[in-house]
Amino acid sequence: MTDKHFILATAGHVDHGKSALVEALTGIDPDRLPEEKARQITIDLGFAQLILKGSSKQRFHIGIVDVPGHEDFVRNMIAGVGSIDLALFVVAADDGWMPQTEEHLQILTYLGVKRGVIALTKSDLGQIDNVHEQIRTQLRDTAFAQSPIIPTSVRTGEGIESLKCALGSEFATMQAQPDFGKPRLFVDRAFTLHGIGTVVTGTLTGGQIRRGQNVVVQPQDFEARIRSIQSHRSELECAQPGMRTAINLPDVAIGDGPAQIKRGEVITAVDLGKSSASLIAILEKSSRPGRKDVAARPLKNGSSAYLHHGTSRLPAKINLLEERALEPGKQTIAQVKLESPIFAFLGDRFVLRDASEQHTIAGGVVLDSDGDRGKCRTATQRKLLATRAGALENVYLCVRSEVLVNAFVREQTVLRKSHFSADEITEALQRLQRRGEIVIHQEIAADAQAWQTLRDRAIALIDDGHKRNPERAGLDLNELRAALRNQPPDIFEAIISDLCAGDFLRKGSAIARISHRPVLPPNLQPVAMKIREALSAKPFDPPSRKDFSEDRHLQQALRFLIEQGKIVELNSEIVLLGDAAEQMRTAVAEFLSKHGPATASQLRQKIGTSRRVIIPFLEYLDRVGVTQRIGDSRQLRGTKSAAVARR
Repeated sequence: MTDKHFILATAGHVDHGKSALVEALTGIDPDRLPEEKARQITIDLGFAQLILKGSSKQRFHIGIVDVPGHEDFVRNMIAGVGSIDLALFVVAADDGWMPQTEEHLQILTYLGVKRGVIALTKSDLGQIDNVHEQIRTQLRDTAFAQSPIIPTSVRTGEGIESLKCALGSEFATMQAQPDFGKPRLFVDRAFTLHGIGTVVTGTLTGGQIRRGQNVVVQPQDFEARIRSIQSHRSELECAQPGMRTAINLPDVAIGDGPAQIKRGEVITAVDLGKSSASLIAILEKSSRPGRKDVAARPLKNGSSAYLHHGTSRLPAKINLLEERALEPGKQTIAQVKLESPIFAFLGDRFVLRDASEQHTIAGGVVLDSDGDRGKCRTATQRKLLATRAGALENVYLCVRSEVLVNAFVREQTVLRKSHFSADEITEALQRLQRRGEIVIHQEIAADAQAWQTLRDRAIALIDDGHKRNPERAGLDLNELRAALRNQPPDIFEAIISDLCAGDFLRKGSAIARISHRPVLPPNLQPVAMKIREALSAKPFDPPSRKDFSEDRHLQQALRFLIEQGKIVELNSEIVLLGDAAEQMRTAVAEFLSKHGPATASQLRQKIGTSRRVIIPFLEYLDRVGVTQRIGDSRQLRGTKSAAVARR
């Protein structure tokens, strides 16, 4: 027997019999709150399980989410239908199509729900032919236009088995929710059990979670450990996508504070990125509401609204990027700024309700889950992002647009928050690289044109540096980084690595063409001679380096002589002629070899220099590995006493 897991949610107007129908199907009353039983209406989400046998040895485990139909609780309804496979759309024979029936239809449409079964409830009251025709008329030109309509009566039992058969037929033609290695559990309940601790429930999508696994709670971004997992009271070692899942997080408290959990948060895997308070999305506005309906009013640029995503609900500001207003029946690209972050993926759908929370005004699809406005500044960027809206299943197109929009992106972060697996993304990147559309170097994926532009700019700057300062070993890397507008370190290092794989060479803190040979220009040669003469006058007790900092030409000539090894730089104040430094090194080595450890004063007297010079010179010998300091004395490195000192 092959087991498949699906999620079904009810939808429909208040008092049309959704909860009663769920109980008739499952034997479970989904209304769990005392207030719900007292008022006889659903207020919050209810849950049940239905197991159906299909053909070809299939068994369907259906997690049912029963949602409220009253207009005051639409926010709870949306939290229940965000991750479903099929809608059980309920219309009562005595009322027919009602306002919340219509609003629920629009919400399901905005959330991309395309499969449904229509339950025509209270069929024992008659009028089913008229209401049947009304439903067909209302569903014309929607995703549910061909959905089966099953008359049912919980009072007589009529149609319940037919409804089960219709549900089984729908699920038999559906694929189970995919496992692409990126689990998310949108928390719809959080409670504490005595002796167990915090338990959260939700619908699992995108990947598996296991007992004992470390997970991350978003958007707060703190880690927790799963002690145990259940699905409809059955203990599990591992939960699969499409399961109603309860997990025990014993180290997490319930609440609104730091490192606490509540409805609206997301349990996910480690290393799937951070939450964001800014999205780029394509917005759409239904043309179904009548002209006098508040929901039909154009959505203006700068409007405030409530965004419903998963089980969360957040205040948001809508910044339309190409239009002054979104008219009914139209789409447009927008930046959505949220009051606090959410953990959204590319392709996630959401619903917008007005600031009064009385009307559903639009829906949207996430095109970039980290959508700062810089990514859509140009018309080309906006067009690239907008093309995703019609190709959310095309990994190649989405990866291509991701790299082109950002120009440069770390390979491991490309579409990390998306419905594509890591293998799918890697394969798409490699295909784009083979086609020459992108460059991948040192784990940086770049638009080929942007990479070449940056590379050419770097080469031009290096060549210009050689021309302006032919005496230097190369262009200082800090100068190059600043001239390239301070590219992020990983991108800068990738460009340098690429250059050094060809005609360039990194020399310490500089980069140069391999063919470059430093040479003093004619106007600096007399200056270099002046420096050498000044140092030669007292080779072991030279003048201060500050004497060679009077003008730019002296500084250039001195730097050239240091880089060429003609002059040794002891510190920022002392420089020596290379020959003098070698003579002093030989004298120190011979004295220590003959007499053993010696103080700086003894070595100063031996060489005939000053304390101003001998101290930095001995520190220089320590750095280059000739000597080692032991207390107040110096010893040749590698001698027995030096080895004892190291121990």
